[in-house]
Amino acid sequence: MEAIKWIWNRMPRSDDRWLNVMSAGQVAKARAFHESFPQYGVTPLTALPQMAQRLGLGGLWVKDESYRFGLNAFKVLGGSFAMAQYIAKELGRDVSELSYDYLTSEKLKEEFGQATFFTATDGNHGRGVAWAANKLGQKSVVHMPKGSAQSRFDNIAKEGAQVTIEAVNYDDCVRMAAAEAAQTEHGVVVQDTAWEGYEEIPSWIMQGYGTMAAEAAQQLEQPPTHVFVQAGVGSLAGAVVGCFANRFSEHPPKFVVMEAGAADCLYQGAAAGDGSPRIVGGDLETIMAGLACGEPNTIGWDILRNHADAFLSCPDWVSALGMRMLAAPVKGDSPVTSGESGAVGMGVISTIMKNEAYKELRDALELNQNSRVLLFSTEGDTDPDKYRKIVWDGMYSVV
Repeated sequence: MEAIKWIWNRMPRSDDRWLNVMSAGQVAKARAFHESFPQYGVTPLTALPQMAQRLGLGGLWVKDESYRFGLNAFKVLGGSFAMAQYIAKELGRDVSELSYDYLTSEKLKEEFGQATFFTATDGNHGRGVAWAANKLGQKSVVHMPKGSAQSRFDNIAKEGAQVTIEAVNYDDCVRMAAAEAAQTEHGVVVQDTAWEGYEEIPSWIMQGYGTMAAEAAQQLEQPPTHVFVQAGVGSLAGAVVGCFANRFSEHPPKFVVMEAGAADCLYQGAAAGDGSPRIVGGDLETIMAGLACGEPNTIGWDILRNHADAFLSCPDWVSALGMRMLAAPVKGDSPVTSGESGAVGMGVISTIMKNEAYKELRDALELNQNSRVLLFSTEGDTDPDKYRKIVWDGMYSVV
C-alpha cells in the first residue's frame, strides 16, 4: 500500500504581504455579500464525538459543504464574490453596495451590460461560476480537463454555460480560458489560480471562500487546535489558513495541508525547502478531481509558506477511506456525504491516529486526547456513480 508522504514546514518566511487578503474585514465583506442571496444558509458543522473518541482525539468536526446553495460544493462562494467584485470595480463602486437583488436587476443591465466569464474547472468551480453568471444575467464559458465526469459536465451545462471537455490537463485548461478571455470583448477570466499579473480576481475568490471558514469558526464553541485542509492550487488552503491565522493570531491552530499524490505541487515546494513554488506536470490522474492541479496559486502559496505546519501527499486510498468512514461513522455520529476531494481529511486523520507507521507525524503535530480537529468536506457526491463505486463497492480499498 502506497504511504502518505509528509514534510514539516521549514521554509524561510517571506514578508507575509498576502495574509491581509484574508483579514477579518475582507472576509466579513464577502460574507455580507453571500448573506444577501436568497439561497444563503450556514452549512452544517457536523460533530463526530464518537469518532473522535475512537481515534483518541478530544473532538472532531466536519464542515459539510454539500448543502451550499443547493450546488453540493463550496466553490460557488469564490466565483460569485469575484464576479460581484469585478462588476463593482467596473462601476466604480464598493462591493458592499451590490446586493443580490441589485445584481439581478434590470438596473444592473443598464449600468453594466453583460460580460463573459471564462474559467477552467474539474466541475465544482465551473458549476459555481455558471450558476452565478446565470443568476446575474451574465455569460460564462467553462473548459474542463480530459477525464472529467459527465455528471459534472451536465450540471454546468444546465446553468446555461458554454462548456467543453478538452484533451488537456487542468492547468492547460486555465491557459486556454485566459487566452480566450483576452480575445473576447468584455471577457474576464475567473480563476483561483494566481500568477504574476493575475492576482486581484484570485484574491477575491479566496475571500469568498472565507465565508465558509468564518462560519466554521463561529460554529465552534472553542477554537480548533488543528485545522486540516485540502489543496489543489492552494487557494482554498490559503484562504482557510489565512482566515484562521488572522482570527486566532495570538494562538493559531496547527495547519495541515493535504494534496493528491498525483498533483502534490505544494508538498514538492515544501520538500525543496527554499520557499519557491514547484510545478507538477503530466496527466495528474487521481480520484480527487478537485485537487488535480499542478501549478500553485502564488497568493495561497505565500500564505501557506508562512503559516502551514505540515504538507501531506496522499494516495487515492486515503480519500476513499475517508468517504466510507464519513458515510458510515461510529454509531451515534451523523453521517456526512463527502466526495473524493472532500473526504481526504477524514482518511488522513484516521490513518495518522490509528496507524503506528505515522507516529512520528502524530507526535510532531501533538495530536492527542486534548486535540480539537476541524476538517472541511468541500463537496458532496458531485460524481454520484463514482461515489457509489467507492462507498458501496469498495473501489480503491486500502487492502
